[in-house]
Amino acid sequence: MSNSEVCVLAGVLFAYALVSRRTDGWPVSMPMVLVAGGAISDATGVVSLDTEVEGVALLAEVTLAVILFGDAVRINLTALRRDAGLPGRLLLVGLPLSVALGTAITALLLTDLSLAEAALVAAILSPTDAALGAAVVSDESVPLRVRQGLNVESGLNDGMVLPAVLLFLAITTGEETTAGFWARFVLRQVGLGVVVGVAVGAVGAWLLTNALDRDWVAGIYAQLATLAVAAVAFAGSLAAGANGFIAAFVAGLAFGQVCDDETADHLDEYTEDTGQLLAVGAFFVFGNLFVNDALDSVTIWVALCAVATLTVGRILPVFVSLTGMGAAWPTWLFIGWFGPRGLASIAFGLLLLEEESLAGADELFAVIALVVLASVMLHGATASWGARHYGRWFATMTDEELDEMPEARMVEASRNRWAPKN
Repeated sequence: MSNSEVCVLAGVLFAYALVSRRTDGWPVSMPMVLVAGGAISDATGVVSLDTEVEGVALLAEVTLAVILFGDAVRINLTALRRDAGLPGRLLLVGLPLSVALGTAITALLLTDLSLAEAALVAAILSPTDAALGAAVVSDESVPLRVRQGLNVESGLNDGMVLPAVLLFLAITTGEETTAGFWARFVLRQVGLGVVVGVAVGAVGAWLLTNALDRDWVAGIYAQLATLAVAAVAFAGSLAAGANGFIAAFVAGLAFGQVCDDETADHLDEYTEDTGQLLAVGAFFVFGNLFVNDALDSVTIWVALCAVATLTVGRILPVFVSLTGMGAAWPTWLFIGWFGPRGLASIAFGLLLLEEESLAGADELFAVIALVVLASVMLHGATASWGARHYGRWFATMTDEELDEMPEARMVEASRNRWAPKN
């Protein structure tokens, strides 16, 4: 980026920061502003980034890994084990159904795509991003169990779906594989990712807390060391052939369990801030490089596919996954709508552009970019409104009704980034 382009990005961020508190409750969010700023600056010629796909992909992947680590540090693992029901249903039932239904929707509406290509697009668009609906998981009128369930879901689903993305990508490009190869691949991606994450997070936290106890660590270096732990977990797992996103998230969980709450909160502050800063750059770059091209390629069928993916493709799997739980219909509708697509879909989508042997990669990525753009705008605009109205409905419930609602059950609060307190 040139000096003038950096000034534009910094200016957009500065302008939003000046009114960021005032925008609480408004139909606007940081990703909306940055994506719009990037797209407008490209359309007007003020900023025309000339960045290689590999560089953009690296930015998106590192951003996602840092955010996952920072979120996980603040999760109370003991509390999560006690209340794994809601996120477990969303991840183990809702996520596979989202991929399956998304494949059917994409194949039905975009008939030029093969079944493997439709499955690839569906898998890339299945992870959710809690940052796009921050107002939902920070609004204390929304039941804590619902907020934490959405936060944990968004933290784990991107890592869980990555093996499927790589599988469908290999099938689409005609790579010859065997069932045994893919079984070993998934085991290495997930199993080794967990092992690397636990080892790096736990050892890093133990070394750092012991150094702090001995007063060996100077000032900001404790927080810089925490960010380094996230980087080692992500990069080290990739070097070992494992899933970097799973490793980063698991490393954050392990780090948070070794440290006490106060120490974990303090050490994680800089990592969280770094993740936010990286996200600013990632969303601006996404808007500048891809949004206008995606809009130029819009057809009625692509638009219908985007709408169906964000509505039926999310809400129906959530409904099925919550069946038998006893949740009220406003709860499953609320959870179903707030499944925004963001950085994970961008990062996975960029894998297509890096694959030289994939014919039609640009067209596939245009569909993904349009869905992410629609999600950034729609979920950003409705997050505060939806949380406020759902919270008001929940507040009207009587004690007898609350006793029958599993979503109202008291749970122990995590120390997650959006800090639900009660």
